[in-house]
Amino acid sequence: QVQLVESGGGLVQAGESLRLSCAASGRTFSNYRMGWFRQGPGKEREFVAAINWYGDSTDYADSLKGRFTISRDNAKNTMYLQMNSLKPEDTAVYYCNRVVARRPALNSWGQGTQVTVSS
Repeated sequence: QVQLVESGGGLVQAGESLRLSCAASGRTFSNYRMGWFRQGPGKEREFVAAINWYGDSTDYADSLKGRFTISRDNAKNTMYLQMNSLKPEDTAVYYCNRVVARRPALNSWGQGTQVTVSS
């Protein structure tokens, strides 16, 4: 059974930071490339970042490079997204999923975690 639980979102001011977490079941997480997606108000869900199983290969949406850092702790079946210098346009619900070619590989989603950045 797929289990994805996102947490760590909140309301922050522009320029501040947040660290998101994604806790996944072992079957969902183990040996897979994982990543983050987000859906802003009135927008399509979009790719944010991805990381391979070993953590030595990462991929970011071009607009986010340099501000966001993805990482994972395989022993804890947990993935993270460190978000720095947040902007109002980063406001969205953030989701995690397996990733294949910047697209979600699982049809099931967690509840997501809301990030709101005020100007």
